[in-house]
Formats: sequence, structure tokens, C-alpha cells
Amino acid sequence: MIHLEAFQEFRSGLTFLRGGDAHRALPHLRSALDHEPSNPFYISYVGVAVAAAEQRWAEAEKLCHSAMRMNRRQAQLYLNLAEVYVAADRKHDAADVLARGLHYAPHDQRLRMALERLALRRSAVLPFLPRQHVINRNLGKLRHHALQVLAAL
Repeated sequence: MIHLEAFQEFRSGLTFLRGGDAHRALPHLRSALDHEPSNPFYISYVGVAVAAAEQRWAEAEKLCHSAMRMNRRQAQLYLNLAEVYVAADRKHDAADVLARGLHYAPHDQRLRMALERLALRRSAVLPFLPRQHVINRNLGKLRHHALQVLAAL
């Protein structure tokens, strides 16, 4: 059963968070979590607020991960963890989380759009050919593998 006071606190916190004021959102979200400590949305949004307001990345990541473990099929929880990773300048981790979220919620357009916004693509190897051209595709794969080998050295 939903605790009305917790829900009101959560909505207030969410309003502040969406308005860009994570410092004012955090007490409301923590209050909601105090009332309902097993609600994965409250846990996840506290993680987002902790990341935005206090830059405590490890704590924020831990909170978001625990919320995801509670409800793997909820796309918003993946979006929240990806937001924490982006704020911590970990875009590759954010892309991985969004891709994992698409595994559990394959039809969620928000996950697809967020992943497209994060797309970290290099320019075509041969710019005078279309990106989809077979030569560009194969050279791009070769470049990708070569960069991975060089990075491992």
C-alpha cells in the first residue's frame, strides 16, 4: 500500500529535481525513502539526487543498483543509473546500462532515445563514402579492434 505522506514527499522532491534544484530535492526524497524504505523508485531517485547535489558517485551508484535489483523490468531505474553515470563523466558505463535496460524493456522508447543521445561514434574512415558503405564499415571495424589492442598495451 502506498503511504500518502511518502508519495507527497516524493512528488515534491521530484519537482525540485526536475527543476534542477537537487539540493532542495534531496531532503524530500530521503523523507519519502524513510517512510517506504523498500520502494525502488524512492531509492533510485535518492541516488540521482545524491549524485547531482553532493557528487557522491559511489553512494549514488550503489543506491541505483540496489533499486534495479529490486525491479529489473522498470526502464526508469536504468535511466536513473545512466543519469548518475553521465554526471560522473562515465558515458560508456551509461551506454552499457541503457543497453542492459533494453534487454529487460525492449520496447521502451525512452531507453532507445537516451542511448542514441549517448552514441559515441567516430567519423567515417573514408569521409567521401557513405558511413554504411561496405568499405567504411569494414575499415571502421578494423580501426575499432586496432584501438582496443593499443589501449590494452
